[in-house]
Amino acid sequence: MKIEDVVRNAFAMPLTSPSYPPGPYRFVNREYMIITYRTDAEALRRVVPEPLQFDEPLVKYEFIRMPDSTGFGDYTESGQVIPVTYQGVHGGYVHSMYLNDDAPIAGGREIWGFPKKLAEPSLTSVKDALVGTLDYGGQRVATATMGFKHRSLDEAKILESLKQPNFMLKIIPHVDCTPRICELVRYYLEDLTVKGAWEGPGALALFPHALAPVADLPVLEVKSAVHILSDLTLGLGEVVHDYLAI
Repeated sequence: MKIEDVVRNAFAMPLTSPSYPPGPYRFVNREYMIITYRTDAEALRRVVPEPLQFDEPLVKYEFIRMPDSTGFGDYTESGQVIPVTYQGVHGGYVHSMYLNDDAPIAGGREIWGFPKKLAEPSLTSVKDALVGTLDYGGQRVATATMGFKHRSLDEAKILESLKQPNFMLKIIPHVDCTPRICELVRYYLEDLTVKGAWEGPGALALFPHALAPVADLPVLEVKSAVHILSDLTLGLGEVVHDYLAI
């Protein structure tokens, strides 16, 4: 293989059989259960990176069911998103993500910098409840429940909330294990359609685990539980802050 062939064909690893195809990445019937809770403000300060800021000590614990996603297939995800502001604009900082499919783990980390790790999340309907669970290495680290479609929500307001920017840290090491890339990345969800949105009573339990430390942001009070069904495109990112820039 010639040098020019390497450059022309380079997209993702492995070179001759990338773990995921190029975007755009479209999601159909993407289903969310989001438990918003109050946590310890000092614990939040330890994990929210400058220049992001937060107003209230809130966390959104998400379970996301994705049965139809371009290039990534059928999988489920679970993790924590922290409401933040950047230059006065409200958005969400993606703090942790756990999922059960290699392609979106590799693509999410390499393209945007999503903090994805391999685990076993689930989101199912059990009689009159929506139930989300997260297991890591066979150990339960999160369980969430909410009443199934108790009250409809204003879909226009949900649509506007989903249009807010999202942020994460993209970190890629050099071959000597020093940071080669360390950036704050912003992305948006695009071509959004909200097919339904509901609220109901919710509960969330987080359990300590050394390698899946979701409980480090403890649940002090559940503020809301929301269930959303949507179609969307995952927009590509942009760098808004380079931590290594001189």
